[in-house]
Amino acid sequence: MHRVFLVGPMGAGKTTIGKYLARHLGLAFADTDAEIEHRTGADIPWIFDVEGEAGFRLREAQVVEEMTQMDDIVLATGGGVVIRPENRQALGSRGFVIYLHATVAEQLRRTRRDRKRPLLQQGNREEVLRTLMMTRDPLYREIADHVIDTDGCSPRVVAQRLVVALNADKQGPATLE
Repeated sequence: MHRVFLVGPMGAGKTTIGKYLARHLGLAFADTDAEIEHRTGADIPWIFDVEGEAGFRLREAQVVEEMTQMDDIVLATGGGVVIRPENRQALGSRGFVIYLHATVAEQLRRTRRDRKRPLLQQGNREEVLRTLMMTRDPLYREIADHVIDTDGCSPRVVAQRLVVALNADKQGPATLE
C-alpha cells in the first residue's frame, strides 16, 4: 500500500488521523489544504473570500491531480474534494481511499470553536453540515475502499484500527463501523 487517501467531512479528523496513520505505515503525510496554503501563501478563508469557492475548488483540483500521483503517502483531503468528478476519479483510481465518517452531531462538537472554515461562517452551522452530509456522503462512499466511523474515538485509536484493518483486508472493499 503506497498511496492512502483520506476523505470525509470537516471535523472527521482527516489531518490528525492521517498523521498517526502515516507514522504507523511508514509513509509520508500530506494535506491538500495545507499544500494549497503553502503554494498560495494565503489561508483557505482568504482564498474563499477573494476567489470564492469556485476558485478554491480549481486550486484544489490541481493539487489533487498532482498529489495523488505521489508514492508512499497518506494524503488528507478537504471535505469538499469529492464534489468534482475528476477528483473522485483521481482518488479512486490511484490509491486506497478511506472514508472517515463522522455524524453531524460529532462534526458540530469538533468544529464548535473553529472560525477558519468558510462554509461554516454563514447561516446555521448544523443546517450547513446536514446539507453538506446529504450531498457528499454518497460521493465519499462511491470512492471508498474502507469506511470507518470516527465518532467518540481518539485519532490515535482510529489510526490503530485502520492499520489492523488494512493489514487484515488488503484485497478489497470493506466497511468498518
